[in-house]
Amino acid sequence: MTPYLTRNVLKYGAAMLPLLGLVAPVAEARERKAEVAPYIEIQQVLVADLKDGSDVLTYTSVAAGIETSLQTRGAEAQLNVRYERRFFYQDNLGDDDVITGLARGSVQLVPNLLSLEAGGIATRSRVDLRGAAPSNTVGNIDNVTQVYSVYAGPNLSTQVGALDVNANYRVGYTKIENNSTGALPAGQIPIDIFDDSVSHSAGVSVGMQPGDLPFGWSVSGGWEREDGSQLDQRFEGKYARADVTVPVSSDLALVGGVGYEDIEISERDAVRDINGDPVIGDDGRLVTDETSPRLLSYDQDGIFWDVGVLWRPSRRTSLEARVGQRYGSETYFGSFSYQPNQNTGLNISVYDTVSGFGNLLNDNLASLGTSFSSTRNPLSGELNGCAFGQTSSLCFNDVLQSAASSSFRARGVNGQLTYNTGGWNSGLGVGYARRSYFASPLGADAAVNGLVDQNYYANLSVGRALDTYSSFDANVYANLLDSGFVDAPNVFGLGANAAYYRQILPGLQGTAAVGLDSFQQDGFDSEITASALLGLRYDF
Repeated sequence: MTPYLTRNVLKYGAAMLPLLGLVAPVAEARERKAEVAPYIEIQQVLVADLKDGSDVLTYTSVAAGIETSLQTRGAEAQLNVRYERRFFYQDNLGDDDVITGLARGSVQLVPNLLSLEAGGIATRSRVDLRGAAPSNTVGNIDNVTQVYSVYAGPNLSTQVGALDVNANYRVGYTKIENNSTGALPAGQIPIDIFDDSVSHSAGVSVGMQPGDLPFGWSVSGGWEREDGSQLDQRFEGKYARADVTVPVSSDLALVGGVGYEDIEISERDAVRDINGDPVIGDDGRLVTDETSPRLLSYDQDGIFWDVGVLWRPSRRTSLEARVGQRYGSETYFGSFSYQPNQNTGLNISVYDTVSGFGNLLNDNLASLGTSFSSTRNPLSGELNGCAFGQTSSLCFNDVLQSAASSSFRARGVNGQLTYNTGGWNSGLGVGYARRSYFASPLGADAAVNGLVDQNYYANLSVGRALDTYSSFDANVYANLLDSGFVDAPNVFGLGANAAYYRQILPGLQGTAAVGLDSFQQDGFDSEITASALLGLRYDF
């Protein structure tokens, strides 16, 4: 399935499953394969501010990591995790630790019936769209914070007679470290930053494919909840719906659904000082008033509907497109998947959902398949924004564009293309993400209620083996950020890096890398930094 269908098959019912000739291509029998590649690295890095030639930073990095890929009949997993310790030579900089990683796995507890899946990510996120947009996160940086998120849960899929029965449950935890937004335009106040949350998601559906009846049908229901520590925020949504699928031909079907949902988002007020102003704690976050009554941020209940088409002209091409009414306005969503061969894959998804930061990050993790390639910035060692695979790819830019604590309605489009041929491995991710925030007009975070921010982004990764002993890769990124705040400027970021790898001895590899990163924050001087690295890596 495409990532969009994987994410929403329970949320929108079994009728969303391709039927008749619309069934997604069955994965070929996998050979048993397990690859475990632990490694250690030592690197010397130089970072120079090209806008101020006197500002040059050097440090030594020691890192350990592991890359694991597992493909068997009963289990699939992909793991890429790295721990790095940076030793700085400047008196005003303390040594620091960086943990980054991405993992997804699934194991069959009962073959063809019950499975357990899990995922996790450790990465960096921007704090405020109005602030700086550094990509080389070294030294005393502002407006970047560490993010950790994990989830796990069972999936059940079976048939009872002619009925398809599906159910799942997921629990997740997300944590953001505190950090300063840095310099903001005059008159702008910092946003309240997300802290941590526990999220739950459950769904069940029962349906029947066309055959005994000239159409397919399903009924489904679901529940989502996220409890955030910041201002004691609570997101809770429940829905029930019915769907029908009417085949028009062997590769085309009309689909439609109607349902009822109830979504409620609430928070508590912040502690107020003697002047009635909200109190901000040492971590830069609003201090929650535990005695405050709950304040409604969003309350939407009623009937929703959508109609559309499912088109599957071949085993390697599928399209889903729907339009309807939900969340009090029009809604559009769908997906397109094209895999003409084993070397090329294209995935496009259009989404529209109401969520919180932790829940959306868990949703994205769950949408990523268990076989992917996640590239890293060769200079900072941190994950790039996208993970690519033949059957599923995903960019996390829509989630990590901002660490605001408030829940929101997220709409946008994501596209990922992988193309591997002639020794070249390449991946392109582009997208647009739009958030409309919810906060109580009576609470301490009222300034973000109704705020709409937008993010346009692109990531390109290219790599090639030059010969038996050497290879190179390159990455280019760009993003345009619009915070939506009145009188707040847009922020534009652009950068590129390249690395050359050479095997010196069996297991021992040398690395040389260079990079250029820049961002323009209107009203402030632009920043341009150049980086260079020499390093050694030993794979066990």
